[in-house]
Amino acid sequence: MSAARQVVVEADGGSRGNPGPAGYGAVVIDPATGEPLAETAEYIGVATNNVAEYRGLIAGLSAAKALFPDAGDALRVHVRMDSKLVVEQMSGRWKIKHPDMKPLAARAAAVLPPSSVTYEWIPRAQNKHADRLANEAMDAGRDGRQWEASASTAALDAPARTPSTLPPVQGPPGDQVAGAAKARAALAAARGAADTLFPVPEPGAPDTTVPAAPVSASAPGQPAGTTSEKAGTASEEAGAPQQKAGHPQQKAGAPQTGWGSAPDLGAPATLVLLRHGETALTPEKRFSGSGGTDPELSATGRDQAARAAEHFAALGTVQEIVSSPLRRCRETAAAVADRLGLDVRIDEELRETDFGAWEGLTFGEVRERYGDDLTAWLASPDTAPTGGGESFAEVAERVAAARDRIVARYAGRTVLLVTHVTPIKTLVRLALGAPPEALFRMELSAASISTVAHYADGNASVRLLNDTSHLR
Repeated sequence: MSAARQVVVEADGGSRGNPGPAGYGAVVIDPATGEPLAETAEYIGVATNNVAEYRGLIAGLSAAKALFPDAGDALRVHVRMDSKLVVEQMSGRWKIKHPDMKPLAARAAAVLPPSSVTYEWIPRAQNKHADRLANEAMDAGRDGRQWEASASTAALDAPARTPSTLPPVQGPPGDQVAGAAKARAALAAARGAADTLFPVPEPGAPDTTVPAAPVSASAPGQPAGTTSEKAGTASEEAGAPQQKAGHPQQKAGAPQTGWGSAPDLGAPATLVLLRHGETALTPEKRFSGSGGTDPELSATGRDQAARAAEHFAALGTVQEIVSSPLRRCRETAAAVADRLGLDVRIDEELRETDFGAWEGLTFGEVRERYGDDLTAWLASPDTAPTGGGESFAEVAERVAAARDRIVARYAGRTVLLVTHVTPIKTLVRLALGAPPEALFRMELSAASISTVAHYADGNASVRLLNDTSHLR
């Protein structure tokens, strides 16, 4: 008989709306060392908290089983979750009344023999790793992409774990994930975090352990982006579902960076930046600002707008729409608004740069006709195009003012801004604290999506740049 293999699974799930956009996360941990062996997370569309929590449990148990495919009945899994409902139901002490939960519980019970799994309820604060994975998955789904393990920072935000009192697992994990997990765990330990895998209750506190069952340069105006809170109730799922709401991945009291602890500032104002669809000038790479013609969308541009509309409808996260006054943006915004049943607010400050005498010309034509002016424009954000256009500094000033108004007006909400190359690049540059020359180092395709979250303390986080996956 093979030696017993023991692992811990921490799992969580959340829904931003309950029901609403939902996701789960789970991590498999070596109890002998406290290091993560595998992580899994997924955006699952619109679902309730409880469905997401059960999906997280199933994924965690499946990940543990996949790590040790030859262990058979010798595999022992200790599940830790902050869902009292799931723990009590899977332990057999609470009846499963809701019809949506019964098949999920059956799936969870079928992953491993019931005698191989034990369950423990833990406070939410002790389930940060899985909670962060679930929120990364929900953030990915909101941005139209899939969660990727290689991009996860959940392990860095989780407290370092010390080995538990369980007997050590015999033999090596046998998974390449362990190497990366070890490095992440070392980084977490270097921050001075401290936590035990199975903490001893404070004197007089109840023992809650439950025994049982994934850049090319262009001119900026040249056509060429949480942790969840849970109410600590143990009510039956159909009676009073637990409520979770997203809050910033980066928290701070005074402006700060990194993963240090700080007050919860609530949900950020999330600006989803959609560049308008193509016009006849776009594939010719001509300067098309606010000082020349006001072209309409081409047939390709209208198709791009329709695809963007379907994308945002599937996500279900956009709550407000604000557009540049120029026709190509208004047409793109209207396509999305019609699909989502929302109104469009026009903000004049989101218009494209006025390129003066360069309007309608290609970059090469401008170099040929206004070579000295172009060189000066590229060298200084304070230089305007030939003929009285706008400098990048002037554009940045009005775009920043629009940003401040929008962030204040829509605090905690997700707002779609339909605008142009220079305003979007400027919003990203300002969020990064990058110099003006960074504008020339971003690619921004027609109908592409970028995302920036703005927090209550003034900090910002760029979550997505130039995503065109919805157009393929």
